[in-house]
Amino acid sequence: MYQEFYGLRERPFELTANHRFLLMTPKHREALSTLEYGLFSAKSLTVLIGEAGTGKTTLLQAALKSERCKNVRCVYINNSSLTRQEFIELLGRAFRLPVHVHGSKTALLEELETALRERRGGGEVTALVVDEAQSLTTELLEEVRLLGNIETSNEKLLPLVLSGQPELDSRLEHPSFRQLKQRVALRCVLSPLELPETAAYIAHRIRTAGGVPSHLFTRESVSLIHECSGGIPRMISVICDNALVSGLALDRRPIDRSIVLEVCNEFRLNRQEHFRSIPEGDHERYQGYVTRDGESESANEAVSQAAPQDKVPRFRRFASFGLGRS
Repeated sequence: MYQEFYGLRERPFELTANHRFLLMTPKHREALSTLEYGLFSAKSLTVLIGEAGTGKTTLLQAALKSERCKNVRCVYINNSSLTRQEFIELLGRAFRLPVHVHGSKTALLEELETALRERRGGGEVTALVVDEAQSLTTELLEEVRLLGNIETSNEKLLPLVLSGQPELDSRLEHPSFRQLKQRVALRCVLSPLELPETAAYIAHRIRTAGGVPSHLFTRESVSLIHECSGGIPRMISVICDNALVSGLALDRRPIDRSIVLEVCNEFRLNRQEHFRSIPEGDHERYQGYVTRDGESESANEAVSQAAPQDKVPRFRRFASFGLGRS
């Protein structure tokens, strides 16, 4: 719709789990490495926690497509509203087991263990990934736990990954789930983006779509996007996409603060203070983001280009990601 107007090959802020648009912040790299390790080394249970919209599904897809997991065959489930029987039938189809076992839990588990042993003997790891796991019923969480019991004397045959919102963490703390919690071998958390990461996220997606970040958003507009989104990547994308549509209608580029404010008001997103002060001498940990050309950009100009005028002194220590000025 607006690609030609802004010089883009594709829309940069689509709400799909496209791993090409994944910004690898330090926290994302750590979580990705943890997921990959849990899958290819067949750990019993890996848990990924993050608020809605922080990019859990995209990160899972990136892990499954990575070189480290090339020998991992994954069954991916994102429907948490299944009954126990529907869950068993889904497993039977997903693991390509004979149809006659789909109606019997006992027969399915026996056939599944045989299939998993054969695949492991052939050098293939078979994993079960459950997304939106915070919404699983108690009985389905128990079924998942029992699947984790499929093993030989020295290795797990069906490594599990549970991905969900913080409510999943709370459920695992309940005494009734202590047996499931004890099987958690690895755990990783995705938190909302900091302001320099929001600037990097926007710039990265624009570059990936073939655009020039400074031609699309001013530093003040990026700061306001961060405030109103709370650093949640999905909300950042929603605001940016709608702002670009508005900019096209108004024949205006780059997107300024007033357009972002109008979009946020339409979506009833209240401006909040999400910034965190950074101690002197600690700015090095914001270094090292890499541009599309492979050149690192220092952390200190990024947010000075992303912050409104009244906040520039506070963020003088941050770095530039190539976002424009108003």
